[in-house]
Amino acid sequence: MQTSRPGRPQPSDLLVAGQLASLAAIAWPGRGRWPLPAPLRAGAAVLVLAGAAVAAASGARLGPDLTPRVEPPEGAVLRTDGPYAVVRHPLYAGLLAAATGAAVLRRRAEPLAALAALSVVLHLKAGAEEARLEQRFGAAYRDYAAGTPRLVPVSRLVPVRWRASRSRR
Repeated sequence: MQTSRPGRPQPSDLLVAGQLASLAAIAWPGRGRWPLPAPLRAGAAVLVLAGAAVAAASGARLGPDLTPRVEPPEGAVLRTDGPYAVVRHPLYAGLLAAATGAAVLRRRAEPLAALAALSVVLHLKAGAEEARLEQRFGAAYRDYAAGTPRLVPVSRLVPVRWRASRSRR
């Protein structure tokens, strides 16, 4: 387990740096290279707004336990309610939704490549964070993780009957 020493960089800080670099690359200025039909533009804008709202609500739910690092702060409690009852990493899910909309609105390949990088970084970061949460909270976290999807609530969006019939094919 990493020990958090003030002022001393942790190996997981590379994930935080990768996250920030990917977000900066998505927002980096540049001229759009292709037209974007109005319905696609509207859908991308909705993704930005909805993703930002989910991320903000998730961050607010964590309150003082919110940290950019994967190590939960001392005294942190396991959150399993609110947006955390839907997915284990709603802040990352919201961030990815907003970044997807923003990358599409940029109308260039570079933000889309940065979105792919952000997806990889958040996947790695979520895995590292989950290992720390399991160390900290033990069986309570394992039980929560067993019943809650990581980022996308597919099991809650797709009816059980449909999933079962598709798996028999």
